[in-house]
Amino acid sequence: MSATITEQYTWFAACSTADVPSNGGVCIKYKDQQIALFHFTRRNEWYATQNMCPHRMQMALSRGLIGTAGGEPKVACPFHKKTFSLVDGRCMSGDDCGAIETYPVRVENGKVFIGVPDRETELF
Repeated sequence: MSATITEQYTWFAACSTADVPSNGGVCIKYKDQQIALFHFTRRNEWYATQNMCPHRMQMALSRGLIGTAGGEPKVACPFHKKTFSLVDGRCMSGDDCGAIETYPVRVENGKVFIGVPDRETELF
């Protein structure tokens, strides 16, 4: 049986709130990662996910359409319309195309910060 250390986050300043379109997204580069950042203005909420759609491995989610399904915020890939929960990343299309990674977001003084996980360490 193994245990894991609780995941911690490294927070980085991604951009200004004015850099993200209302009810839309932008691509943020952090080290070697592309992160999709969304401002769901209608709900006054911010979300961040990986930018790569797992369906066809395209870096496109930041250009996707955001909306809701049953009250849950989601993003639809602009190419093949696969939808993913902005809350937990699961595929909502009824397909087995895999989940996407999600990241915590906070806004302070007009700046948007994204939390990138420090990878878990397994203990034996």
